[in-house]
Amino acid sequence: MSAGVRRTFASLSIPNYRRYFSGQVVSITGNWMQTVAEMWLIVQLTGNGVAVGVTAALQFLPMLLFAPWGGLLADRVSKRRLLTITQTLMAIPALTLWALTVHGSVEVWMVYALVFVRGSVNAVDNPARQSFVIEMVGADRVVNAVALNSVIVHTARILGPAAAGGVIALIGVGPCFLLNALSFAAFIAALRTMNPNELRAPALESRRGPGQLRRAVAYVARTPELLIPLAMMAVVGTLSYNFQVLLPLLASFTWHGTASTYTALAMAMGVGSVAGALAAGARGRVGPRLLVGAAALFGFAELLVAISPGLSLQLVALIPLGAISVTFAAGVNSALQLAVEPAMRGRVMALYSMVFLGSTPIGAPLVGWIAEVWGPRGGLVLGALAAFVAAVGGAVAFARAGRPVRLVASRRDCERRRTAALREAVRVSVGRR
Repeated sequence: MSAGVRRTFASLSIPNYRRYFSGQVVSITGNWMQTVAEMWLIVQLTGNGVAVGVTAALQFLPMLLFAPWGGLLADRVSKRRLLTITQTLMAIPALTLWALTVHGSVEVWMVYALVFVRGSVNAVDNPARQSFVIEMVGADRVVNAVALNSVIVHTARILGPAAAGGVIALIGVGPCFLLNALSFAAFIAALRTMNPNELRAPALESRRGPGQLRRAVAYVARTPELLIPLAMMAVVGTLSYNFQVLLPLLASFTWHGTASTYTALAMAMGVGSVAGALAAGARGRVGPRLLVGAAALFGFAELLVAISPGLSLQLVALIPLGAISVTFAAGVNSALQLAVEPAMRGRVMALYSMVFLGSTPIGAPLVGWIAEVWGPRGGLVLGALAAFVAAVGGAVAFARAGRPVRLVASRRDCERRRTAALREAVRVSVGRR
């Protein structure tokens, strides 16, 4: 095996992460099946672009409302135990939607309500999953592990829509929801079979008291290594990452296609995303130049998709867009994981979830409305412009930071963070006596 391949898959040498990786592939594939089925069901029930945007918004609105408390909970309790609970709870909306759809009693408001419930559980689940990665692999491999997590997500983006398209074509939308409910068992099994003694960093429980969320926000505000990447993601996450809204609308409104057309668009982007994630997995460092460059390329790639004159060309253009979108998201995630202090990790990753996923309730209805008025291509152009703004703003902010902003996974950084974590654990232990 070549050195490059070993670097790309380095985190898989850790048994706990290997279990996590396998369970996530199955579970997130099921999630993508449900997402495709929900969006297509809304298109069929309403034929309305704004309704699709509202569905996406309701899925992620709880992230905006509840993610900070989810992050605080992730800092206080065992992330492994917390994830077992949230994954079990997320099966309930899926089973309910399956029963309603199969019996022919599903209505738009029911889909909206169940999407919101699932999103509420995810608001607790997502910060815990984000901050659990470094506990499995350590700071020296977190860039690699974050990239491999992107491989999971975007492999699922290929497998999930493909499976959903086949299931919808053969037996209808309802079974997609049942299969997603069953898929959670794989991740739960992976969590329960982990060896807790092999987790690289202990979960540091924050002492209870008022103002912990405010302290996290103040900590981010005075730390350029955290504030600038989060601000860039807030802009891009709000207006550029609305593919859940735009792809079904491109399939239905622009190309007058079927669920198979939507599946093809999602799979094309997924292929590029996996390629981008594998490339990111071989990278041991991340810095301002990468984040700014990725944001700029994101804008160019999304603009290329917007102006593609035919379906075949658009499918091809979605591949580099998928690759660069993963490069940017994984870069921001890795930058935060490396810069944050261990006791704040859950809350800072909750803020990441808020600006990446929680911004969707703001951007999705707007993009859906633009797609309704000016067509889905208009939504893509808006996303491209937002990415360009993030690139320019990030470049200026990094230049004005007042000191070199380092976001590098060096061995010295890793040792420093381990020492800081140990000191914090001792301080908390002494404080409790």
